[in-house]
Amino acid sequence: MSDAKIRRPKAETPKGFRDYFGPEVTERKAMLDAITGVYHRYGFDPLETSAVETVEALGKFLPDVDRPNEGVFGWQDEDGDWLALRYDLTAPLARVAAQFRNDLPAPYRRYAMGPVWRNEKPGPGRFRQFYQCDADTVGSGSVAADAEICAMLSDALETVGIPRGDYVVKVNNRKVLNGVMEVAGVLDPANPDRFAHERGIVLRAIDKIDRLGDDGVRALLGAGRKDESGDFTKGAGLTEHQIGTIMTFVSANTAIDNMVFESSQAAAPSHIREMSHSPEFRNGVACLYLETIVGSSQIGLEGVQELKQIADLLQTQGYGADQIRIDPGVVRGLGYYTGPVYEAELTFEILDEKGRKRQFGSVAGGGRYDDLVKRFTGQAVPATGVSIGVDRLLAALRAKGRVGGASAGPVVVTVMDRDRMADYMAMVADLRNAGIRAEVYLGNPKNFGNQLKYADKRQSPVAVIQGGNEAEKGVVILKDLILGAQIAQNATLEEWKDRPAQVEVPRADLVAAVRNMLGQ
Repeated sequence: MSDAKIRRPKAETPKGFRDYFGPEVTERKAMLDAITGVYHRYGFDPLETSAVETVEALGKFLPDVDRPNEGVFGWQDEDGDWLALRYDLTAPLARVAAQFRNDLPAPYRRYAMGPVWRNEKPGPGRFRQFYQCDADTVGSGSVAADAEICAMLSDALETVGIPRGDYVVKVNNRKVLNGVMEVAGVLDPANPDRFAHERGIVLRAIDKIDRLGDDGVRALLGAGRKDESGDFTKGAGLTEHQIGTIMTFVSANTAIDNMVFESSQAAAPSHIREMSHSPEFRNGVACLYLETIVGSSQIGLEGVQELKQIADLLQTQGYGADQIRIDPGVVRGLGYYTGPVYEAELTFEILDEKGRKRQFGSVAGGGRYDDLVKRFTGQAVPATGVSIGVDRLLAALRAKGRVGGASAGPVVVTVMDRDRMADYMAMVADLRNAGIRAEVYLGNPKNFGNQLKYADKRQSPVAVIQGGNEAEKGVVILKDLILGAQIAQNATLEEWKDRPAQVEVPRADLVAAVRNMLGQ
């Protein structure tokens, strides 16, 4: 069969996936190593689970009549069991905590890092495979565990290069929201299933406040909303009084900011004015405001009390409210979390694709989820944790100039004489044994110019050259490729001939001379 008739596979990445090359992989590893150091310092242990779980263990996605095709990459094995690639690192943790509950310490503190897969429609910046970096405490119902996660997240951000002032960890409590729902008459503590439909609409509406604004949320809480295309979304059908109660929660941050501002004005008592300049003052005001809007709801008041405890615990450890702040606007994972929730937001500005200034936004989130392990054991097991969006955080570090600079490649030992490969291998071994990244050119050495082109493509800082004449003299030539490139851009012919970027040194001084050239 001729080559023309052979059907060859396309060399292309599957839709929704991407390849990561040297610098990206190196940057990610360095960042994760730094985060690992923080988690390790806090006493958390690493855990690696299989990329594949049973669909039953994943729980959230169950097989339909034909196959589990909702959100996961699933298939049937030879025994007829449904398997799937993990869609996060939390579901595998719940399975591990249940499976090994008699062997693991209680509480169990673990961190995990690795790829996860979502069978969703890909889009700009949205991939079907991406990295997550999680830390969780399973088996502790104390809010001290939540406070610790927030402190650890703050430390991790600063360790990787996000300075204090460029981020804030925002904390809220799902119980506070439940209290507001109870006061609004869409949650009955004695019958949680009652008003479930209306409550679902309310929760989804609150989650859209950034996109729809107050008027859009109000419409969804009431009769409904017609969007720009003319499509109508039926609302929760709440009364004006109920809508007003919900909106006091939705607009809580604005109200709290106004209260803090008024406390700083001349009309306020002097001791209040003085206190208002402290970031901690805002956390206190936030708790007072939330107490007023949950009224007599016991679950709501319990949530506010937990927020106070978290703020106090963090303050005693030296974390200011400029780092970790009570924020009623955090409503992530509305149906998933059962208590405190938190989100790390980066506050510095970047330019979007249209050149407009905007804040970078969220890079991590988490909270308390006390019902996940219960699926396996039937017993309630408290748990809390956080997940860092690895790609998002890497993008933030690039925006701050913390990573993404020119990545230095290895020192390249060139080959002038094939018969002397052992000499070149000895040179590279000396460099590696001294901790210097180095390699011997293993392509076709016939054209020396191609060897230097290879070194340039590898972003090599130094090329080592030793021909027959240099070998007889017991010397090597070191070519500073970075300085050489700079000279080549600006130098005259005479300056180039002087070759200040190239030196000859004794073979015995190879390691020391390379170190000097690398600035080590």
